[in-house]
Amino acid sequence: MKKLLVLCSFLVLVASACHKDSSDDYPAQQAIVDDNQIQAYISDKKIVAVKDPSGVYYSVLTPGTGAYPTVNSTLSVNYRGEFINGTVFDSGNLSNFNLSGVIKGWYYGVPHINTGGRILLMIPSALAYGPQGKGTIPGNTVLVFTIDLLSFK
Repeated sequence: MKKLLVLCSFLVLVASACHKDSSDDYPAQQAIVDDNQIQAYISDKKIVAVKDPSGVYYSVLTPGTGAYPTVNSTLSVNYRGEFINGTVFDSGNLSNFNLSGVIKGWYYGVPHINTGGRILLMIPSALAYGPQGKGTIPGNTVLVFTIDLLSFK
């Protein structure tokens, strides 16, 4: 009986060690949820968009001219940020800020537009504020930005 108890305890220990924690899959699961939300938004709004390898979707609304900024560029922009349901959470203009200092969705998306252009970015939560959120932006929230690139250097 003692041997059977030891064997059962060993099997339970081995089985629990092999069990994969479902929280390990959470980022991948959230990426799928975000992508589905963005695709539904694109479909509902009849937007022609491209998916960047990073996962950011973008649509060039107004082409600009000249060179494209890089992640090391200092930019001046007008912008409007909203949730996927259309609620505006922020808007304004930013002058002389470094693109590498903002959310990764901008980091990947803004280089697709040149000076004088306007772009629509649909940013998965992992490239925005992630599961923690920020201020009035809840965690795991897809963000939509309309950005006018005024200038860069």
